[in-house]
Parts: sequence; C-alpha cells; structure tokens
Amino acid sequence: MKLAQFVAVAVVGVVSVSVQAKEWKTIRFGVAPAYAPFEYLAPNGKVQGFDIDLGNALCAQLKAKCEWVENDFDGMIPALAARKFDAINSAMNITAKRKEKVSFTEPLYQVPIMLVAKAGSGLLPTAAALKGKSIGTQQGTTQEAYANKHLAPAGVRVVSYQTQELVYADMVSGRLDGTLLDGPVASESFLKRPQGKGFAFAGGPLRDVEVLGVGSGIAVRKEDNELREALNGAFRALKANGTFDRLVKKYFEMDIAAN
Repeated sequence: MKLAQFVAVAVVGVVSVSVQAKEWKTIRFGVAPAYAPFEYLAPNGKVQGFDIDLGNALCAQLKAKCEWVENDFDGMIPALAARKFDAINSAMNITAKRKEKVSFTEPLYQVPIMLVAKAGSGLLPTAAALKGKSIGTQQGTTQEAYANKHLAPAGVRVVSYQTQELVYADMVSGRLDGTLLDGPVASESFLKRPQGKGFAFAGGPLRDVEVLGVGSGIAVRKEDNELREALNGAFRALKANGTFDRLVKKYFEMDIAAN
C-alpha cells in the first residue's frame, strides 16, 4: 500500500471511530429514586420526577433511548466507575471533590440547601445555634459534607442515614432536631405531607461553594468526553426551545436555573 493510500485509510478509520463514539443509541442513567420531586417511585414502581423528565428530554434530543438504573446515592460514583450505568442523573451537586473522580456537564440547575426543624424552635443553620443538637443527613450528599465540615467540629451531633426517609422518621420521633437538604425536596417530600406537620424551614440557604458546589449536573466517567459534550449540546437546545423552563414550572414553585 502506498503512503498516500495508507494515510487516507487511517484518516477514514479515525473519523469512523470518532463518529461511532459520538452516537449514543442508549444512555443508562443512574438514579436514586427517593428524592422527590427530582426522582421518586410512582405507585406502579416506575421512576418519575424532574430529573427523569429532563433525562428523557435529553435522550429525545439526542435520538437515544433512556434507561434508568436504580442505585443508592452514596454508591453512585463507584457504580459509574464499575460501568453499571453511563451517567449519573440524580440531583448531584458539582463539587471539586467529586470532579476528582468524574466529569460533569455544565450546571443544569441550582437549588438552595436548607435546614428543616420544628416550627418555632428558633434554630438557625449555624454552628452556634445548633451546638448540642442532633442533625440528620443522607450519606454521600453535599449536605453531609457541609455538616461534617461546619457543624460537627463545633459540637453538633451529625447523624448520617442511608436514605432521607430514615432521617424524616427520626425527625418525627424526636431523635433528631433537624436535617439539611435541598429546599424543594424538603417541601415536596416532607413539609407538604402529613408526616411533616409541625416542621418548617429554619433560616436561609447554606453557603459554601467548595462543599456545596456550583449547581447540579450530570456526571460521566472522565474518559467519556463525547457523551458529556453531547449532553451539554442537548441541554442547551432544551434551554433554547423552552423545554427546560416548562419542566421547571411543572415541578417547582421557585426558579432553579443555574447562574
């Protein structure tokens, strides 16, 4: 084979591989469906919620099929590395620590992290106000990281649970004084339900970009650059055509668009 022919074949091969790498006919999303309104199980056992609708819209934009793989939130990144699924679409905040292990899309949305406690308790989301109190968090979340960084060293008892539902149960029984979690999640999955009667938001949103991140995004393995960029492109299209705003209004009473 002549050199020119060899180069031509090689170039065609590279282009072919590149095109093939960018064609995702099926995208398997890892999700922890115990986090309404972002993701939760319907009575029929199927996952639903804002992240599910957004993921399906992204797949439709990419002409791909969505598959949803349930997984505990604190095991999401190891499961992604083990190729149990292709991406994490489960309200995961983009933080520097997580970016050491995975690659994120651009921020899709940003929600406030709040303290929930007994109404009228006078508690505030500060170390001084919570000293000697017990605060529950879900394992593997940025809320847990925030509590361990800012509250535990000041004498706050931080208790980690596998699911947020277990946190709620101990809140109701009086074993916990409060919990830290996303505001919309607290509202939809606890405060608006009979279980959350007598509880309310306490103080304003928490602030710490290093721990709480710069918004939520979809995580992929670091080598899957094509998938990340495909998702970024699809998301920008959903923003441009109004689909994203329609989904936000369907599920939230507040604007959660990322800055």
